[in-house]
Amino acid sequence: MASSVNPAVTEAVERAAAAGARWRATPAEERAQVLEAVADVLLKHADELWPVAHAETHLGEVRLRGEIARTASQFRLFADVIRDGGHVEAVIDHSDPGATPPRPDVRRMYHPIGVVAVFSASNFPFAFSVAGGDTVSALAAGCPVVVKAHEGHPETSDLTASVVRQALPDPGLLGLVHGFEAGAPLVQHPLVTAVGFTGSLAGGKAIQGLIDERPDPIPFYGELGSVNPVVVLPSADPSAVASGFAASLTLGVGQFCTNPGLVFVPDGFEEPIRDAVAATSGGLMLTAKIRDGYLRSVGRLAGRAESGGGLSVLATGSAPVDSPEAGAGAVTPQVFTAELEVFADGLPELGEECFGPAAIIVKYRDPSDLPAVLRRLPGSLTATIHSTDPREAHDLAPVLERIAGRLIWNGWPTGVAVCWAMHHGGPWPATTNAAHTSVGAASIKRWLTPVAYQDWPVELLPPEVRDDNPLGVPQRVDGRLRV
Repeated sequence: MASSVNPAVTEAVERAAAAGARWRATPAEERAQVLEAVADVLLKHADELWPVAHAETHLGEVRLRGEIARTASQFRLFADVIRDGGHVEAVIDHSDPGATPPRPDVRRMYHPIGVVAVFSASNFPFAFSVAGGDTVSALAAGCPVVVKAHEGHPETSDLTASVVRQALPDPGLLGLVHGFEAGAPLVQHPLVTAVGFTGSLAGGKAIQGLIDERPDPIPFYGELGSVNPVVVLPSADPSAVASGFAASLTLGVGQFCTNPGLVFVPDGFEEPIRDAVAATSGGLMLTAKIRDGYLRSVGRLAGRAESGGGLSVLATGSAPVDSPEAGAGAVTPQVFTAELEVFADGLPELGEECFGPAAIIVKYRDPSDLPAVLRRLPGSLTATIHSTDPREAHDLAPVLERIAGRLIWNGWPTGVAVCWAMHHGGPWPATTNAAHTSVGAASIKRWLTPVAYQDWPVELLPPEVRDDNPLGVPQRVDGRLRV
């Protein structure tokens, strides 16, 4: 492999592997109690955590306290998940000597995959970082974790790790490494068995390349980029759409993976959207690298507008005033517009994500023209319809089901509920594997691998696949689900 040895990475991974052997054997109830203890300790230290995060991210007390609470809720959710036991998918097929050919006794369940490497996200210093969804779902599955801290909030990462470790039975269960140079050795360490990532398309491709160089390629679950199309149908309320869009677009200075980057509207919606966006203000982005990327993307669109390519500027927000965020480091919201035919001719370029408070308003004349264009969009985490008449959306729903992992009716995509039913994933480039989610109870499946036991002695069977079912987990026995 091409990567060099990194002593910090080697130590963290080896400690994780040692701690993981014990954690894997820990009963689910005991693991659940540990997850609840982590939730408690995060909330207990919220007064220490949020100021450090604010100093590095400028996200503010209200947002950061809310994110700490959300992170604690994720730990509590996964305590419930592993107590339920359904995640192991216990299946029992008893032997049938009369079958042709005779069938042996076969039982199957899922087990922890091993050491998981997690790359922190820039935009959520708690909920998608050291103690984020990848980490808690992996710990719940029975896997140890080594986190690559994001360079945008290193002190927050260190403090969060120290807080979480207070509740862990072995601090080695949560390793933490820093620096760009730690990424490749972490991904390519032979004891690492899976990788979780939330970040840019370029970063995801780089990690996939490193995995491909391994002698034993491992699963990679990346969340990379999403334009999250919004389709506004003629029956929708222009004023409500405009105000909702402007708020969603600029939430957190547009630094959400679910930011609404494309909005398809009929006649009569441009003016209220223009006025709503013009009334917004910008802010300081998380890092200089993210800001520079946003400015390049907006500059590319602005250049197309200036060259007469059919794209034009619809609205520009204002820079923040009377605020520490004012100045050269702040960015402003930018919204462009184009006719549907022009937008279609500009694909795939006009369908690329612009991470930040920027969007394209696409004007159409007839809803029947939309499906052909929507089918050409890249995969997204979300797709939204605004309408007061479900019959209007009859031909659109099947199209959107093919390009997005979550469909929203009369809402806005920014904000992802942490619950059993949530799916936060989608076709490429939204994620590297559309079958999996990085938010919600089902995200635990990324860190599990199945094992089947054929004619195995009952004394050696895991309790989840024994006939007496001592743990009371859901089992599918001879084809029938028993709960």
